[in-house]
Amino acid sequence: MHYDVVIIGAGPGGLTAGIYAKSKMMNALIIEAGRVGGQLTSLYPEKGIHNYPGFETIQARKLSDRLYAQAESMGCDIRENERVTEINDGKEELLIVTKKETYHTKSVIIAIGMGSFHPKKMECPGEEKLTDKGVTYILPVKEELVGQKVVMFGGGNSAIEMALIADTVTDTTIVHRKPEFRADEANVDSLKHSNIKTIMSANVVSFNGEDSLKSVTLDQGGRKLDVPVDLAVINIGINSDLTDLKNWGIDLTAEGLVKVDFDMRTNRGGIFACGDVVDYPGKYKQIITACGEAATAVVSSYKFVKKPYWA
Repeated sequence: MHYDVVIIGAGPGGLTAGIYAKSKMMNALIIEAGRVGGQLTSLYPEKGIHNYPGFETIQARKLSDRLYAQAESMGCDIRENERVTEINDGKEELLIVTKKETYHTKSVIIAIGMGSFHPKKMECPGEEKLTDKGVTYILPVKEELVGQKVVMFGGGNSAIEMALIADTVTDTTIVHRKPEFRADEANVDSLKHSNIKTIMSANVVSFNGEDSLKSVTLDQGGRKLDVPVDLAVINIGINSDLTDLKNWGIDLTAEGLVKVDFDMRTNRGGIFACGDVVDYPGKYKQIITACGEAATAVVSSYKFVKKPYWA
């Protein structure tokens, strides 16, 4: 089948691109290497999103579900668990190669976020042994937290927001290795007015337990603390893999991100990009930014494909 645009990635940026493409009557395919939703569903599905217009607060997975449903309802063809390996030039078209199929398209929008990713680990004793036995990197649903002592590790927005979720149903502590949080002021203020206990300037020495997590040993300025815990949630960032970009003939920045102009065009004709995968001066990585860039990328794709008289 031939497409007007193939969108690589089904996070908020990719799904938004699909929605806008269909609004312009473009035949659109969205290909996702993992599950639809990107980081929203893979890393922090229970996280509350507080700064997405139209919602005072919405869970990450629910926002993803709404974007997914809208893209499907508008007729986007969406393929999950299919990784793009090559983007080749054809005769007045581009060929998108995956391990399952080769797709023919007139344009491409790259919206892969931070690529393939997995949570960063603390690399300390007991962590690997007790993973999924009390040590986790994703906050479970609130119903599973009731009655457990939860310790959250991290100092960013995601860590604080997940701690605030846990605090609504159970005893919660947040541990950060720095003396101050790096999260937004609004989240830090919410934390101060919650029942969450904070332990600052503390590093993890070990996760303790045999068949399940029992405690965490911390080093706070040379003083050892042994904190009883049933569930340790580690949220200290992600490791990403954007090596696919090097195989697609795209000009990259020194950080390995995609270079684009103000129309979200890359160096290759007919290939555009949006979201966390792109970089330019003043770039601010937010969900709403990715969605705005997606709309621009679609308009650029539409002009490239349809060549309207007004372009």
